[in-house]
Amino acid sequence: MTRRPDSRRVLPPVRRLVVKVGSSSLTGPDGMIDQRQISSLVTQISAVRRSGVDVVFVSSGAIAAGLPALGRKRRPTDIPTLQAAASVGQNILVHEYQRSFARRRVPVGQVLLTQDDFVRRKGYLNARAAIMRLLELGVVPIVNENDTVAVDEIRFGDNDRLAALVANLVHADLLVMLSDIDGLYTEDPRSHRAMLITEVADPEHLSTVRAGRARSGVGSGGMSSKVEAARIATASGVHVVIAGARSTRILADVLAGKTVGTHFPPHRARGSSRKLWIRFAQSSRGTIFVDAGAVAALVEGNRSLLPAGVVRATGTFAMGDAVEVAGPDGSVFAKGLVNYGSDEIASIAGHSIRDGGREVIHRDSLVIL
Repeated sequence: MTRRPDSRRVLPPVRRLVVKVGSSSLTGPDGMIDQRQISSLVTQISAVRRSGVDVVFVSSGAIAAGLPALGRKRRPTDIPTLQAAASVGQNILVHEYQRSFARRRVPVGQVLLTQDDFVRRKGYLNARAAIMRLLELGVVPIVNENDTVAVDEIRFGDNDRLAALVANLVHADLLVMLSDIDGLYTEDPRSHRAMLITEVADPEHLSTVRAGRARSGVGSGGMSSKVEAARIATASGVHVVIAGARSTRILADVLAGKTVGTHFPPHRARGSSRKLWIRFAQSSRGTIFVDAGAVAALVEGNRSLLPAGVVRATGTFAMGDAVEVAGPDGSVFAKGLVNYGSDEIASIAGHSIRDGGREVIHRDSLVIL
């Protein structure tokens, strides 16, 4: 983990870039959408696109844009009002982007996604096909979570996790996460002892860093959610840079290899998208406890989880939900998509597969953690 700037940063040739910006980086002190900031981001993205790089733009801000229209100054806590703000604000935000990009003769297209679009194969194929075709047509996709209906997404991440999953979806070379803080610090950046961490080569080093939650009244993310997003993206072979959103040359500086912000190099080659999404995209609805024989079969034998190895289950879940898998000592060691609901587990636990029965979790839907 490097804390002092080096002269140059080593990045791969970038052919496809995902840029993510948060709500707090799009609004001014009055909580309104900052049109000059919109213009700055659009100018930079347009310049990158003209250089021959595909750009996917993941933008928060729908809820922040809708709050003033609803007469609200701060982000509410109840879900229906958040949904209403997202519904009103999405039109306002996209209209601002469309006008700004149009001045630079760059077409844009709106793509609204939910968690299911990354977990269900049909949704994944549709989302990928749409975004890739937009890029082929020279369009900049503007991606946001469908906050009007995706209740869980409103509560967590401020699109940070979405950006990481989109980077994997489109096989991006680089994800740039723009924030109101210019990178990851050793402690609160307001402290005189805080030092900018310019390189995080090993995600395990982050255990010593205190990454805070959002302080803004309009955003829901914070540095901790960006670090988690970096874990996801680097696990799928994508370079990540967290940098300040207010610089008018930040994208050019990052792509030029200048030591700005915090760089997370990938720590593994791009793997199975489906298993990455099972691990990161879908929240666990419960836990299935298994015996020692099942642990060995899953971890060492790459086998499916059968009813015979199941001891019990906790939580309430349905067929197709994600669940954690724990061994005899209670330690969670796997996660997967279950073929039975929680009310069925008790009746099949410890038994052989009956006629017409299924695995509890098929190996293709199981991730060893």
